[in-house]
Amino acid sequence: MEQVTYKLENFEGPLDLLLTLIRKNKVSIYDIPIAMITEQYLEAIDGIEELNLDNTSEFLVMASQLLYIKSKMLLPKTDEDDEDDPREDLARRLLEYQQYKEASQELRKSEFSTRHMVFREAENIDFPAPEYDVSHSTDELLSAFESIFRRHMRRQKPEKRAFSQIVGREKVSVDDMVEKICKRLRRSGKIRFETLFREDDSKPEMIATFLAVLEMVKLGRLSADYDSEKKDFILTSRRGGARGGNE
Repeated sequence: MEQVTYKLENFEGPLDLLLTLIRKNKVSIYDIPIAMITEQYLEAIDGIEELNLDNTSEFLVMASQLLYIKSKMLLPKTDEDDEDDPREDLARRLLEYQQYKEASQELRKSEFSTRHMVFREAENIDFPAPEYDVSHSTDELLSAFESIFRRHMRRQKPEKRAFSQIVGREKVSVDDMVEKICKRLRRSGKIRFETLFREDDSKPEMIATFLAVLEMVKLGRLSADYDSEKKDFILTSRRGGARGGNE
């Protein structure tokens, strides 16, 4: 008879090994050649004590059951002996195991399939906007202005008023800048600090604009809240409609 070698790590348990032996020999579960199957089973588990398997005892218990069934079938039968086939209970267990195994294989095929999955529709959850309660010092606003001022000076091209020290100093009114800021606030209600400064603004205009912001914050006409995402201050009117500095 051909020697067949089995690795017990590949079997989930003794019933799994028995089913493999039955299929290998192409015999029926209902009519197991118990002597042949027992011999092959014992050969397969030879040296099982050395494998340190978690279910070693299960394989050994099944071996003892097979030997018991084999011995029962070798005993001579009498006319009064009407006992059931000793293989009947083993066949029933094998059939149940085979059904569960086939069912698990079918489930495994569709394990990652979405055909039978039901997904819940996404819900729109309205979260209340958190109130901004962090206070900022004037130094932080000044630091933001200095950063904008340096970038502006690097980008600015020389213009005629770059020679204003020769022909005269440009005069810019802080009140005018307050009025300009108020007009923008009347349109949108809030503005970004950086957008107050245009690329063609002169130094006096930028400084006057910054002083206008400080004055309005000081008078309680503006609130300056820092937006960490945009990395800029958001200026918001403290009144329903901001008014000019001269009013």
